[in-house]
Amino acid sequence: MTTVLLHRDGAVARIVLNRPESGNAIDPALADRLAEVAADVAADPAIRCVVLTGAGRLFCAGGDVSAMAAAGDAANAFLRALADTLHSALRTLATMPKPLIVAVNGPAAGAGLSLALLGDVVIAARSAHFTAAYTAIGLTPDGGMSWLLPRIVGLRRAQAMILTNQRVSAEEAAQLDMVTCLADDANLDTVVADFAARLVAAPTAAIGAARALILDGATATFSDHLDREAATIAVAGDQAEAREGIAALLARRKPSFEGA
Repeated sequence: MTTVLLHRDGAVARIVLNRPESGNAIDPALADRLAEVAADVAADPAIRCVVLTGAGRLFCAGGDVSAMAAAGDAANAFLRALADTLHSALRTLATMPKPLIVAVNGPAAGAGLSLALLGDVVIAARSAHFTAAYTAIGLTPDGGMSWLLPRIVGLRRAQAMILTNQRVSAEEAAQLDMVTCLADDANLDTVVADFAARLVAAPTAAIGAARALILDGATATFSDHLDREAATIAVAGDQAEAREGIAALLARRKPSFEGA
């Protein structure tokens, strides 16, 4: 079985974690394949939007605990290699010049929560819930959770979730801004497709540059970030997307960014 599926539908790439019998738990094979697929879609100029979701009832149960146990005395090397490979995939998805939609089709735990937090748009099924899970088995966060979660929900709530494994329902996740919106389970694919269509029609290069600015802004000084914004908007203004967008606004017509 292929551990991660890749479907292309026009300008949309759909990445599916595909170990449903194991709750899409992340083992070395899945991490390797996710890194490979992420690099593929990031480099493909025909892809304007990427969707990440899971097969079956769960979105992702986190790391494969059975594989960790099987590593025995080699657990240190096993976990380092697994985390490094997963982080390669996450870096690619976080920095690619196109938007990422995460469709959380069910429960997300451990690194599954980290993957859910990564999206520019996160759409959760009402059956979903979110748990850090790491400290319950004596581990610490990976997948960027300890960086992303405090920035999204605040320090105190992140501490409660990570240190006490507090479970967060889909409804509460929406209130905490962990997710963009909720969808009934039966309508999840429809809601995701609607968001994807809007992003495909949007100016992909500008969105990619805006993604980079948002990521950079988390660590840059205000003054340095102003310089980065000035440089970025100057480059954007000289691109076909901006010429099309400005011309469309002045002509009072809808812009056509695909192919710009």
